[in-house]
Amino acid sequence: MANTSSAKKATRKIARKTAINKNRRSRVRTYVRQVEEALAAGDKGAAEAAFKAAQPELMRAANKGVLHTNTASRKVSRLAQRLKALSA
Repeated sequence: MANTSSAKKATRKIARKTAINKNRRSRVRTYVRQVEEALAAGDKGAAEAAFKAAQPELMRAANKGVLHTNTASRKVSRLAQRLKALSA
């Protein structure tokens, strides 16, 4: 348990930041899932629309430090690859 006032404040800050990051991570997963569901259904139009929404969300998460930059780039790349394969 925190004893000093600065330690108590730090735990409050950490809890707030954890909640924000959890929310951001959840948003990213939702967007990615929507793309994957559209790809699985074979719906090219819906997949493209979902991908265009998911891509900035992934990069925003990377910029905010929720995801590593390379992780976000890798996810975008793999989704784009699957979308291209669906189109072909």
